[in-house]
Amino acid sequence: MTSVDPLYQYERADIRDRIAATYGDLLDQTRRNGDTFVWDVIRSVDELGAVRQAAMQDFLDDYDAGRADGRYVNAALPVLPFEDDQFDLALCSHLLFLYGDQLDETFHLAALNDMGRVAREVRVFPLLALSGAPSPHVDRCVEALRGARFDVTLEKVPYEFQRGGDHMMRIRRPGTDGARDTRGMHDVRDNGTMT
Repeated sequence: MTSVDPLYQYERADIRDRIAATYGDLLDQTRRNGDTFVWDVIRSVDELGAVRQAAMQDFLDDYDAGRADGRYVNAALPVLPFEDDQFDLALCSHLLFLYGDQLDETFHLAALNDMGRVAREVRVFPLLALSGAPSPHVDRCVEALRGARFDVTLEKVPYEFQRGGDHMMRIRRPGTDGARDTRGMHDVRDNGTMT
């Protein structure tokens, strides 16, 4: 796997400090908005904090080696520094659509097209704005991508943490059968990940 994030311009200690500085605020925001989440797999804000801290520690433990191996790439959408068809699958988790107020439709389309350039299949999750409302960019992006002859589907997934956030967008280029078998693959990072 190759993970892409502009955060990777920083050293491990800098990232650790940023995580520590924002951790309390994120949990407080989650507590204030607790009714907008589904508390079945993760049962409480404290459990969410523990799960996220464990994931962040796993990431930090791997960061220096992963950066040296080229698995953590300092880059950002909408333009990726990869060759055409370099990946079977591109995942974008909790960036596109979620930040639709900050990232306009032009950005979304450019990002989706470039992910479609570097990977045979693209999956984006969730399809909601931060407010929990359906993102206004989804329908227009689907229409534009289909107009560019991509096969685009919106599919229900068996995971819902943000209430109503149980759908993903799947994009395939014409003439491809999508990614190879990805059963059991989970991406827990909040960034774009290529596999």
